[in-house]
Amino acid sequence: MKCPFCGYEESKVVDSRHSDDCLSIRRRRECLNCQRRFTTYEVVESLPVVVVKKDGSRQAFDRNKILTGLVRSCANRPVPMAELERVTSEIEQIVQNSLEREVSTEKIGEMVMDRLKPLDEVSYIRFASVYRQFKDVNSFMRELTKILEEK
Repeated sequence: MKCPFCGYEESKVVDSRHSDDCLSIRRRRECLNCQRRFTTYEVVESLPVVVVKKDGSRQAFDRNKILTGLVRSCANRPVPMAELERVTSEIEQIVQNSLEREVSTEKIGEMVMDRLKPLDEVSYIRFASVYRQFKDVNSFMRELTKILEEK
């Protein structure tokens, strides 16, 4: 680690602690040449994950798209934002920890629905109606019937 003040490459760690979000480690360092202190952050390197869409196109994984879909489906419903953040983080972790560098939108959608259903059934139906692209009332009713049968 180069000192930002003098460019010397040797420093010692004076203090280490978790950052507020617990996703990185904050380290206070002291340059062994000029004795000035500076802060560095250490984060886990994550490999890029590509999402394969239904039309075959590919784009980088973006957790905000999952969160946006959850927020829309839970609009005016009693689902805390903290729960939506938790679900999003859980799905992101599963995707990042998988050995595959490509994931389909179908797999992501299924993971979202699996986690949304126990939180709020109305939100689940809203998400499923967009995700599964119900073409008519009958396909919508089949999904509702499945939910009622599970109770």
